[in-house]
Amino acid sequence: MSEKVRVRFAPSPTGPLHIGGVRTALYNYLLARKTGGTFILRIEDTDQTRFVPGAEQYILDSLAWLGISPDEGVGVGGPHAPYRQSERKSLYKQYADQLIQEGKAYYAFDSSEELDAMRTMYESKGSAFQYNALTRVKLRNSLAMSPGELESLLASDTPYVIRLKVPAKGEIRFQDSVRDWVHVHTSSMDDKVLMKSDGMPTYHLANVVDDHIMEITHVIRGEEWLPSAPLHILLYQSFGWKAPQFAHLPLLLKPEGNGKLSKRDADLGGFPVFPMEWTDPQTGAVSKGFRQEGYLPAATLNFLAFLGWNPGTEQELFSLEELVDAFSLERINKAGAKFDVNKAKWFNQQYLKQADLAELAKIYLPHLALADAKAFVHLFLDRVTFPKEISQLVQEFTQRPQVYDEAVLASKWNVEAQQGLQVIAAHLPTCADWDADGIKHTIHVSLEAAGIKMGKVMQMLRVALSGNGAGPDLMISMQLWGKEEVIARLQAALSVFPKLSE
Repeated sequence: MSEKVRVRFAPSPTGPLHIGGVRTALYNYLLARKTGGTFILRIEDTDQTRFVPGAEQYILDSLAWLGISPDEGVGVGGPHAPYRQSERKSLYKQYADQLIQEGKAYYAFDSSEELDAMRTMYESKGSAFQYNALTRVKLRNSLAMSPGELESLLASDTPYVIRLKVPAKGEIRFQDSVRDWVHVHTSSMDDKVLMKSDGMPTYHLANVVDDHIMEITHVIRGEEWLPSAPLHILLYQSFGWKAPQFAHLPLLLKPEGNGKLSKRDADLGGFPVFPMEWTDPQTGAVSKGFRQEGYLPAATLNFLAFLGWNPGTEQELFSLEELVDAFSLERINKAGAKFDVNKAKWFNQQYLKQADLAELAKIYLPHLALADAKAFVHLFLDRVTFPKEISQLVQEFTQRPQVYDEAVLASKWNVEAQQGLQVIAAHLPTCADWDADGIKHTIHVSLEAAGIKMGKVMQMLRVALSGNGAGPDLMISMQLWGKEEVIARLQAALSVFPKLSE
């Protein structure tokens, strides 16, 4: 890439940031870092009717949690400030006026009632209405009226919008990094509104103008924007500007792979589709977030990176730096990516295993001495998906069993097992070094002296101490319970297990 890469993530503050939007931000960030380019955060808030209080800060907080840091933009500043489109309102009118002066756009005075009537008429004839080269000559716009009538309407401040004059015959073609060549005939396009009657630009005009002014070289965005791309290309051509390289990312699909992923799918499946928890300011409804559910930032990024991209190798675990090195637009898939929440959990488990034990201990077991807390974390780390589960397991671990695994009792409780537990109970008080190795040595020596094999006794010992037939490392568990507690648990179990005659 000869020119310096400049990319942007341009969300709208209309609610919580969907995880698909986070993926878009991540891919933009990765390309910028890979090429030594610039990653810009722009807030596209031209549609004030959909603005939701708190949504912009939510976007900033979500990106900060994941470490997707912009080089320019909202919260950072930069040479093209301001980066909120609502604060750039005065800028866009001059570009719309330029297109009018050059005959590439026009004033349209049609009321919503008039347009509704036109749609109804077309529908009654079995066709759909489009405001285009065929219909605009019959409507209330500057192309279909005299100069005098136009001047009179403008002088009386009659409300109007500015529409792009799409050529009746022509072809828009561009090469997308993901989709390859895209061809659209202009006869299928309508004359989109560029400036609304309230003086605010539409997304289409503001997006193209800002991308040009901010020198954006690559537009990486979701597949849902692909139908708008020909219009944007036409706008670039109308202004005489070079268009950026487009890359339209594949859709995120439901876990079963059928249809676009939605919040409703997440609610039904009990998993999050937002990076952080979100409380609706109007209804008070709370939506789950990856952060509050216990997903680690690194695991979340790794999971998102693989939703539509692959490195071409067998490697699955990537640090952010490794993702930067491996990333390329050419390896983004065209097909939709299935949102497999079980894969997200797997990534979290892998990153938990790499986490610093002391940090986890301090956060999730603050009431324990650090050495004990670290030992508990080490004991349970292979058995949890989310770090918050550690404290729950510790709580269960420290409670004496009230019931015992009946299936194991039925199959393993015999005279030899009974004798083995009695031998262990008799010798554990003599264990001088109460750690995993010392406990194991005491048990081994005492059973060997009694002529009992450890394999015949150990599962029943686990049931006696924990109530369960399976669990974490038993010797480390006994170390953490402590000598007095282990002996008390063993004696309690022997008192309730059936007495067998020798």
